[in-house]
Amino acid sequence: MVMKKVFFAGLLGLLLFEAANVYFIMPMPGSQQMNSIDAAYFLYRYRWIFRVLFAVLMLMGLWKSEWKRKWVPFTGIAIAGMIIYLLNFKMAADAMFRQPKELRLLNAKENKVDSNRLVIGIEINGEAKAYPVQFIGYHHHLQDTVGGTPVLVTYCTVCRTGRVFSPFINGKRETFRLVGMDHFNAMLEDATTKSWWRQSTGKAIAGKLKGARLNELMSHQTSLKQWLSLHPNSLVMQADPAFINQYDSSFKYESGTSKSKLTGTDSSSWKMKSWVVGVKMMNNNTKAYDWNRLKKERMIVDTNENPAVLLVLANDEKSFFAYELMNADVQLLFLNDTITYNHKHFRINGKGIDTAASLKALPAYQEFWHSWQTFQPQTKK
Repeated sequence: MVMKKVFFAGLLGLLLFEAANVYFIMPMPGSQQMNSIDAAYFLYRYRWIFRVLFAVLMLMGLWKSEWKRKWVPFTGIAIAGMIIYLLNFKMAADAMFRQPKELRLLNAKENKVDSNRLVIGIEINGEAKAYPVQFIGYHHHLQDTVGGTPVLVTYCTVCRTGRVFSPFINGKRETFRLVGMDHFNAMLEDATTKSWWRQSTGKAIAGKLKGARLNELMSHQTSLKQWLSLHPNSLVMQADPAFINQYDSSFKYESGTSKSKLTGTDSSSWKMKSWVVGVKMMNNNTKAYDWNRLKKERMIVDTNENPAVLLVLANDEKSFFAYELMNADVQLLFLNDTITYNHKHFRINGKGIDTAASLKALPAYQEFWHSWQTFQPQTKK
């Protein structure tokens, strides 16, 4: 009888361990409100020790007990096996959201993506590429090269965060996998050190490299139409045929009309699921601006910051840019997606029209308020 209890203790312990291993890093009731990343990583790091320990208990109880109903332990093992398979091979983040099998980019003439779609655009060394949120929102991350520079393009739909990083860690180009999420933000794991990296900040929050950061590269979120008007020679990522059924075919997420608990939008201001534009300024200062205000005013000049911040929204009401202004007292107008500053004219992306100069761009992101305030705790608004 004692050894039977040992068997069931091992079986129950294994099931509880596997459930906890998934619970802490997936969006389950209560899991994302907890500061549980250290516990989650501990379970992950020593997962095989736990598995072997519970397996040994099960084997001891199985072999040293007399079972009148021999089907009982084997049924328990079969059920446990199915549950463990589902948890590790069906509910695992990188099994639910897979990497592209084919990364195909086409020029504007050949492009098949709707021009009203949102994209994360990158320009490096004169080469421009656009990655539709529709696709990278499913994949969560992908690697490419822009202007001869390797890039790690990421997006988390639950936080509405698009970020681009250099994939190099300690001088080595790394590969990553989607491991789960923490506080509703996607986490990536590098292949070499198995450290966990937060998508919204590029910071390692668990593992050997805890505290390190990936180098972020400048990117912009715009409509594809706006991006191609600014970068007519840009390449555009196309749908991978292997994942056609997984991509969001509607515009509900991108337009903010989705009612999903995780990815839906609150149309009012400063609620958890409201949109803000988060801006990174000098000395790592950050500030959030209400999206509803930006839609209404189209241009926000924040003279409370030094240097002042200029935030503009294009006519498409999707594309936005932020700039640093050393002198906000001079003539400043924004009309028909053209910025007039100190009697000089600039395109909405800051490039001079009648001058060789360009406005100094600031990193700016459209994001859910719950995400920005969580990962930028010192932010102002």
